[in-house]
Amino acid sequence: MPRTPKRIGVLTGGGDCPGLNAVIRAVVRTADIDYNTEVVGFIDGYEGLVENHHRLLEQRDVSGILSTGGTILGTSNRADPFNFPVLQGEEYVKMDMSSQAVRNFESLGLDALIAIGGDGTMAASQDMIQLGVPIVGVPKTIDNDLYGTDVTFGFDSALITATDAVDKIHTTAQAHHRIMIVEVMGRNAGWLALGAGMAGGGDIVLIPEIPYDIDTVVETVRLRSSLGKTFSIVVIGEGARPKGGEVVVKRRVANSPDAIRLGGISHQLAAQLEGLTNIECRVTILGHLVRGGAPSPFDRILATRYGAESVHMVMRGEFGRMVGLHGRDLEAVSMAEVAGKQRQISLDHEWIKVALSMGTCLGNPSSVTLDEYVKV
Repeated sequence: MPRTPKRIGVLTGGGDCPGLNAVIRAVVRTADIDYNTEVVGFIDGYEGLVENHHRLLEQRDVSGILSTGGTILGTSNRADPFNFPVLQGEEYVKMDMSSQAVRNFESLGLDALIAIGGDGTMAASQDMIQLGVPIVGVPKTIDNDLYGTDVTFGFDSALITATDAVDKIHTTAQAHHRIMIVEVMGRNAGWLALGAGMAGGGDIVLIPEIPYDIDTVVETVRLRSSLGKTFSIVVIGEGARPKGGEVVVKRRVANSPDAIRLGGISHQLAAQLEGLTNIECRVTILGHLVRGGAPSPFDRILATRYGAESVHMVMRGEFGRMVGLHGRDLEAVSMAEVAGKQRQISLDHEWIKVALSMGTCLGNPSSVTLDEYVKV
């Protein structure tokens, strides 16, 4: 019979989001209460494992953090052990520090590692698994774009924040008779934009999965005006782009595994709409606002379930897997199936169908089917 793990590590990688602390709390409490097992927390994600920065986590350390946003361990989206930025002189050079990470893991006497993060963290974790590190993954991201689970924790909290912003934009749009454009995060997936647009009553919702036809957007605004509707609300994902056009890159981060930072498509759209409709446009980019604040009750419960189940998976020896939610049940998903994949909205998804039934403009002409339009 294999030995019961007595010391496990935990880290939070990638971008922050509401619910990370809830997972950490669940990991520590479940490990202690159910298994009398120590938990070591690594500081700033995989950076802590590479540089051996860590702290012992006891129950008193996680008391009162369930409702707190962010992460008490810190995080980093530049700390891939296989492409780790190392300062040499005045420049950073990416080096393979994975062997050092493995040595640190072994020197701490750890039996397993719980990696909480999105697709970048899962990809790095899969590579570490190939080096023999026993890892269990926990799916996190406000973008909801992680393969292998129906929903990631953090998404619901971000959706509430984004929807609240769209709600508030309505009153000022109506008062000044403007086109108001709200840009939200989401990278190459439109879950957050579509969700906030539907929940907030957006008239036009533009997502990465459906490149928008500017003439269709203009036609929608003009139609609303002809019906006596003196304003329009546009919700747009940062990764949206016009048909035949490119995404708008806000900046590039040289030391990051994913160097491209999207943002600013709303300003491009606003300039076009003002010129074509002669209606004043205003832009609100929510940015990191949607990452902050306390997690929603749904996310607190989901994060707690994920955290507790990840410890149970460690004890069952289910390494190389990520805990995922399918329907109402938690399941162990192969990390190899998750790594390197992104979960976008399929064109036949219920949200797409309902949005179209509500008369929401998704940027596609009504003269052709959605499938045909996107394929062209």
